[in-house]
Amino acid sequence: MKQFINTKETLVTEAIDGTLRTAGGRLARLDGYPHIKVVVRTDWDKSKVALVSGGGSGHEPSHAGFVGQGMLTAAVCGEVFASPSVDAVLAGILSVTGKAGCLLIVKNYTGDRLNFGLAAERARAFGLKVNMVIVDDDVALPDLPQARGVAGTLFVHKIAGALADQGADLETVTGAAKRVIEGAVSIGMSLDTCTIPGSPKEDRIESGKAELGLGIHGEAGIEQVSYSNAKVAMAMVVDRLAPNLAPGPHVAILNNLGSTTPLEMAVLAEELTLSRIGGQIRWLIGPAAMMTSLDMHGFSVSLLPVSAADEAALQAPVAPWVWPGCLPLGSVSVLPLPDGLTPIQPLPSKNEETRLFIERCCNILIDAEADLNALDAKSGDGDTGSTLATAARALIGALDRLPLADLTQLYRAIGLELSQTMGGSSGVLLAIFFAAAGDASSSGRDAIGALKAGLDRIMQVGGAKPGDRTMIDALMPALNALEGGIEAAALEARQGADATARITRARAGRASYVSEASLSGHNDPGAEAVARLFEQICDAPALSAQTA
Repeated sequence: MKQFINTKETLVTEAIDGTLRTAGGRLARLDGYPHIKVVVRTDWDKSKVALVSGGGSGHEPSHAGFVGQGMLTAAVCGEVFASPSVDAVLAGILSVTGKAGCLLIVKNYTGDRLNFGLAAERARAFGLKVNMVIVDDDVALPDLPQARGVAGTLFVHKIAGALADQGADLETVTGAAKRVIEGAVSIGMSLDTCTIPGSPKEDRIESGKAELGLGIHGEAGIEQVSYSNAKVAMAMVVDRLAPNLAPGPHVAILNNLGSTTPLEMAVLAEELTLSRIGGQIRWLIGPAAMMTSLDMHGFSVSLLPVSAADEAALQAPVAPWVWPGCLPLGSVSVLPLPDGLTPIQPLPSKNEETRLFIERCCNILIDAEADLNALDAKSGDGDTGSTLATAARALIGALDRLPLADLTQLYRAIGLELSQTMGGSSGVLLAIFFAAAGDASSSGRDAIGALKAGLDRIMQVGGAKPGDRTMIDALMPALNALEGGIEAAALEARQGADATARITRARAGRASYVSEASLSGHNDPGAEAVARLFEQICDAPALSAQTA
């Protein structure tokens, strides 16, 4: 798999140096590359309790990204998914620990426990006060003798970090860390595994499945489950967390495991809030990438019961800018539209034939969604089918309030509906098309004349013309032939749409940014939609007779 790296051998050291160059001077590293990879604060004076954490790389921004005032004092980095050496951990401890002592925050993996534990013993032999806590927040595998440490570790970093920054002694900071570990629970879900640099991607998760409870190193989870949508996925995660929740208010971490898009993460945040435990979640950290697993397409949820003191510690300001903050969850605020934009609702009227015709047209576009998206992916951004289908579904939902018996007002009402529900340039152009058709109809033009007037208007506004590889290449010949019947219009629309496959230089729309090689042999999706619309209307004789 292609990745933006140089070599897997230099990946971690180059990434650390890249991080330091963009840290504004507040971070440094110890000498000793490549075996000792330790990131430390540059403003540290050893007067307070030091917090040292770390582990294998590949979880960025953890751990180096959380080094700074209010969180970690040092992060000890291993190779990808590999524990750092004892010497590296010891170097980190010795570099930041003063009389106040040091707390090691370690995730519950054998390599980390052993290497951090032995380093702590050696540091104590130097006369330093060093405590160590083990984070074991993962509840995915209840029968595991030692639960794994995952994103709940960030609760410990933040709360212990706030106390240390405020001058608390080592025992107080250690006690708070242990209390947080006792209460934190986490579980993750992913649609795909991670990619280890320099290795082929493991194809473990079956198509149509998600893995519940997998580890942050790509370890297999408790089970593979059928995936349908974000709501069901979050419900399964919540079902695993709910039995472990204490009474009272909680804070949640919604963590991106690597390659889940911000759009998806926002949907997951909504579903977590609306879930059966949503009422207990008062604060949310994220959604953001905090404890990742390279490029894993997944998410994790961590929960912690919180007191007022914990809330204050979680909300205390910190220097690391990758910390997304801890914000209270609230309701969705809705403000009225500004004057002039509130839709003017036409008086609804009934016409069963017109209703059936509109429903038929809409269902044709809905059924073509996947095909048109696939076609658009060859020359655009792959959403033509979804854009048209979304508008079609909205139009079906609006039928009861449309003036179906008044063609002039119907054109205008459809234009208004599309302007509100259909995104992108297509929505604007079709809204203009129907608005202009309504104006022409009010001036006495018949249905075909009104639609031609709408076409003229979108060519004026949009700048496209026949031959520019747009829907106009199918729509203009179809409307010109419509007086001869719907079959004649369908034939012309099909010929126009198929001709776009031979146009390798688009002059309008997203396809104008695409190379000739990518366009050749593929119909323009907008033109294809027009052709299918006319062709499939022909399959319903009563409807085609009404159109004619």
